[in-house]
Amino acid sequence: MQLAYRKLGSGPPLIILHGLFGMSDNWLTIARRIAAQHTVFLLDQRNHGDSPHSDAFSYELLAEDLEAFIVQEDLGVVSVIGHSMGGKAAMCHALRYPQRVDKLVVVDIAPKAYYHPFFRRVLDFMMALDLSRFARRAEIDAAFAEVVPKPGVRQFILKNLQRTESGYRWQIHVQSLSENLDRIFAAVGEGGRSWDKPALFVRGGRSDYVLDEDEALIKTLFPQATLVTIPGASHWLHVDAEEILCGHLRAYLGC
Repeated sequence: MQLAYRKLGSGPPLIILHGLFGMSDNWLTIARRIAAQHTVFLLDQRNHGDSPHSDAFSYELLAEDLEAFIVQEDLGVVSVIGHSMGGKAAMCHALRYPQRVDKLVVVDIAPKAYYHPFFRRVLDFMMALDLSRFARRAEIDAAFAEVVPKPGVRQFILKNLQRTESGYRWQIHVQSLSENLDRIFAAVGEGGRSWDKPALFVRGGRSDYVLDEDEALIKTLFPQATLVTIPGASHWLHVDAEEILCGHLRAYLGC
């Protein structure tokens, strides 16, 4: 699968992977801040952004997509930053292709299995919503408010809404994501393999995605991992703790 991507900067290659419902430009602001020291590739993962749609979806496939992209661009050894779903894809790739990855940053996700009913509600709502009934984006936003009351989160999800000549459509592959949601929630691990280089795990102090007890599991797969907490930050650290997160990235990446 040939993934869509943005490229900026110069220096050693650094790949950034977005989370569920995301796309490459979610991390564009941070990418610009570190592009003086790295060639940054912001990928749209399969079923997201401008990348192809597929009924098949798993972390193994996302890791294979990433490896194929690295080979396609002849990048050699890379550093990878992954947020949420993208963090699991990055972990899976590092465990499968350990010699390919120099530095690994995982943002607000652990390798464990999750279950967040919020995402099921959102996908069910998207599947049931008849977009042909709406003439304006504001009307869709108002309809979504009953399922996603927080304006910021709603705005993030509605970035996937595209206006075409025939009306509105979802840019993400809603049906595939819905059918594969259990795989998105699944744990990652590669048959006892571990990635034995220093890794950086960053979590938000207001997020419940990475708990204190998850550190033991993280260090089973990534024995040299360091877990850093940004106080007051939510799951979307790159939005509400940009400055602090960039400081941690620069220190770890050496830029």
